[in-house]
Amino acid sequence: MAFDPFRRETGHAAPVPAANIDTDVIMPKVFLKGIDRSGLDRGLFHDLRFDAEGNPRADYILNRPPWSEARFLVTGPNFGCGSSREHAVWGLYQFGIRAIVGTTFAGIFFDNCARNGVLAIESDAATVETLTRVAEAGEPLTIDLEAQTIAWDGGETEFPIDAERRSMLLHGHDPIDITLKAREQIAAFERDHLERHPWLA
Repeated sequence: MAFDPFRRETGHAAPVPAANIDTDVIMPKVFLKGIDRSGLDRGLFHDLRFDAEGNPRADYILNRPPWSEARFLVTGPNFGCGSSREHAVWGLYQFGIRAIVGTTFAGIFFDNCARNGVLAIESDAATVETLTRVAEAGEPLTIDLEAQTIAWDGGETEFPIDAERRSMLLHGHDPIDITLKAREQIAAFERDHLERHPWLA
């Protein structure tokens, strides 16, 4: 299992409404130098969360309760644009973010989310505007992937999701896990191929 399955999560959502927040803002390049994924939670929105001396900025949303414990983000359009760095999603996951709701996401970032345990939900502008107000008020959301719903005090909405993406997140499977489901067929192909082409061995 590559990451914790996403079924039903309840928590606060941090509003991040600016458009075109790119992956260099989400995870600055200085945090791409490590040989593993450790410490990327500190890198998340680092230049917005911390000042030049490394002290938390008291006015930044993710440094203020209840959003400092946020499980979700409600974002502006084209979130995750820029480079294809997967570290951006790793940092979100390490920080505790399990879902992001916005009108649009950059394509590679959108795919990286599903492959790394973060549910990215594309919704219409009116719904995102409503959820932004709910997030700004500090009211919790409940996102149910099995039912494909987002609920809050006084409201609920449904969201669409590709069946394969939904299955990956529900079961905590990344593409390698999915490939390994066919390990017996892969092994059989290898045996047959080497029997027919023994010089490859």
